[in-house]
Amino acid sequence: MDVPGGGFIAFGLLVALFSALTWKYARRLLTVTRTLKHGVRAIGECVRVESDNVSVDAKRYFFAFRTPEGHTVEFEDLAGWSMAVGSTVTIAYDPAAPARTATIAGRGSWSPVLQCVALIIGCGFGALGFLTVFLFTVLGGQ
Repeated sequence: MDVPGGGFIAFGLLVALFSALTWKYARRLLTVTRTLKHGVRAIGECVRVESDNVSVDAKRYFFAFRTPEGHTVEFEDLAGWSMAVGSTVTIAYDPAAPARTATIAGRGSWSPVLQCVALIIGCGFGALGFLTVFLFTVLGGQ
């Protein structure tokens, strides 16, 4: 059963999704670079690793640290596959907004900046690819 305009909707949503992800990671890259350059350092640790049931490799890493004022801040960030609960990490953050700006200052083989750049490139190419398919297939075929 063919849904009229289904191609417009499907490819339009995929373009929107990948564009939104590109924008999200571009904003995160700006925050990470600013925080790494001008932020305060603290020692933190990995407090939990959550795995979704879809893929063994798809994990979410949560970290926590204490500010000099004694507040415990927990945040989610990208991490390497070998990161385990209890692993000690160096955190960089902006004291004005620690929960929003906290990032791991070094993750091992990939720097936080390179991870964001890789996500921006991947999501950007995804958006461009789906936009190309949308323009040439959906619009060209109608």
